[in-house]
Amino acid sequence: MLTRGPLRDPAALPRLSLSLLALFLLWPGLSLSELDLGVLLQGDNTATMGQFVAAFWPPEHGREFLELLGRATLETLAIATAGMSLALLIALPASLLASRALSLSALHRGGRPAWWGALLRWPVRIFLIVLRSVPEIVWALLFVRAVGLGPSAGVLAIAITYAGMLGKVYAEIFESVDPRPARALLGSGSPRLVAFLYGILPNAAAEMLSYTVYRWECAIRASVVMGFVGAGGLGQQIDLSMRMFAGGEVASMLLTFLLLVLLADQLSRLLRGRLA
Repeated sequence: MLTRGPLRDPAALPRLSLSLLALFLLWPGLSLSELDLGVLLQGDNTATMGQFVAAFWPPEHGREFLELLGRATLETLAIATAGMSLALLIALPASLLASRALSLSALHRGGRPAWWGALLRWPVRIFLIVLRSVPEIVWALLFVRAVGLGPSAGVLAIAITYAGMLGKVYAEIFESVDPRPARALLGSGSPRLVAFLYGILPNAAAEMLSYTVYRWECAIRASVVMGFVGAGGLGQQIDLSMRMFAGGEVASMLLTFLLLVLLADQLSRLLRGRLA
């Protein structure tokens, strides 16, 4: 009868080392952020927060306010949708130029693109990095100065920032799908657009759609935030209501925002189910 020694996890030491390294790196960050949760329980802070939250109830539901809320909600959806539409017009062609999926040099080199092909793609990748490196709230501040207060600044800010995000992720999705159908089409002499439409897009459509709807949800949130700097929509109304200490109005708008996020989530599930 064979006897076995005590069972040991061979990955225990690496996991412990990574955990200690994470704590070592996290501690300076906590110190620099000056995080102190104990402040919430000091003095009258708890009572003050309770009074602040209590002012949110009951939510405002007057007819005049609901009409105003409906217009602000439609404006927020319009800002997010228009900004995403402009972002897609930039992101799709940029992602194709930045991706190796349709590289002709890779077709003749066993899947390895030539160095000059990578060099030609770098300006597009740098362009996408520049677009997404500046937060949309900063773009909104700049466009408010350029085009004035209103939804236009929010649309342009979302379009620029999200074009960089979508372009980067789309390029990575194109490179992650099975390259054989596209290479077969390119090898038979098909144009790159045909190879993309029939060799790459069918395999990448579900993931692209899921990420696009998620980014549309993020655009809704971003449009609310940009409303605080004058870009219109729900954010601007929330800012006005908070200045007037109208907690009930703020609660109604926050509930509306919650419904918008739920709508985006259900839309993503529906579209993914249709493509599955």
